[in-house]
Amino acid sequence: MSENRTIRVEALTRVEGEGGLHVRLNGDIVEDLQLTIYEPPRFFEGFLRGRPLEDVPDITARICGICPVAYQMSAVHALEQALGVTISPEIRRLRRLLYCGEWIESHGLHMHLLQAPDFFNAASGIELAAKFPHEVTRGLKLKKLGNDLLEVLGGRAIHPINVAVGGFYRAPKKDELQKLIPAFEWGLQAAIEATRWVAGFDFPDFERPYEMISVSHPDEYPMNEGRIVSSSGLAIDVAQYEQTFAEHHVAHSTALHSLKVADRSSYHVGPLARINLNRDRLCETALRVADELGFSAPCLNPFKAIIARGLEVIHAFDEALSILRDYQTFKPSRIPYEYRAGEGCAATEAPRGLIYHRYGIDHQGKIEFAKIVPPTSQNQRQIELDLMAWLPRVLSPDDQRTADECERLIRSYDPCISCSTHFLKLTWEHPRAVIEHSL
Repeated sequence: MSENRTIRVEALTRVEGEGGLHVRLNGDIVEDLQLTIYEPPRFFEGFLRGRPLEDVPDITARICGICPVAYQMSAVHALEQALGVTISPEIRRLRRLLYCGEWIESHGLHMHLLQAPDFFNAASGIELAAKFPHEVTRGLKLKKLGNDLLEVLGGRAIHPINVAVGGFYRAPKKDELQKLIPAFEWGLQAAIEATRWVAGFDFPDFERPYEMISVSHPDEYPMNEGRIVSSSGLAIDVAQYEQTFAEHHVAHSTALHSLKVADRSSYHVGPLARINLNRDRLCETALRVADELGFSAPCLNPFKAIIARGLEVIHAFDEALSILRDYQTFKPSRIPYEYRAGEGCAATEAPRGLIYHRYGIDHQGKIEFAKIVPPTSQNQRQIELDLMAWLPRVLSPDDQRTADECERLIRSYDPCISCSTHFLKLTWEHPRAVIEHSL
């Protein structure tokens, strides 16, 4: 191939974030590649200033319709640190239960409707369902169970409203949670089957030299508490996050790239990073399935993140069942506090990876400043580098086929974008034609 080609992705504004791609090719040579993602959290930081701190969990939940719990949990942990609030063990367990629900619904959606179609040349989850009706139906049921848990514990399935600084506005009754147990017992077995299914996909032979980053806790699989660790030996307290990682403006995007401060290098966050760094803290059932499938750490193939998501769904069901079976109604559901001026920060693990919040509050409990770093801004530069390595392997005279392969790699990250059918809209500038491609 000797023709110059330009691939353009039209960025569309959506609450969960938008994706765009610009590639300039000179024959088989990738001369320039830019991924542009516009993240709504940049605006929410401004929305929060001057508001009562009690408003923060409900406002940050609106940042993402798929992973609102991650924003709420990061926010309440940071604000509680600023206020000097220590939550009870019962509240802590309920928060992990809520996080289990989010991982189940988010991973279930991505595995079955967003990424799985790429392995079967299916244009959508609907087309995949025609080929695999049982598997897709099972995936939808798994997602619904996650939503059901969010509804009971969070007040509603989308943008939960029961999360509060200090705990929950209302603790659920025992029977409200216990009635979920039979469905979650089915869900655990269904998650095992789904993970075995995706592990059998035909994965490209593609590995990258990632520096993996995640929260890590010595006694449990990371969700909402722990230090920040990396595959290169980094181990820091969350309070050191901004001395270790920094966001940068890039000319081709209004979103920010988050890079390591020391050498401005990229890094990888998400389920693949979590399992690579915390595999031994998965529940026994998930570990048994991982061993059965030969899924060992480190795994450096981004396409296999779908298997990591499956293992995390297994873990989420297993941990959720343990909490549901032992749950007893408790009081108080919210720890009282008094306003004081201060700062607090926290990092938790959203379905898509590490998320960081920092807030400053005044003596009247008003937000003075807010900083929110979503997972996708941290993966953004790494995705670009992956595409630079991936494109020479998949370039084809067929422009549409090459576009599909670009999207396939981006989707493996499950970037924080809308789960609508229009994931990316690509416009190819080519001497022969202009091709628009949407999925």
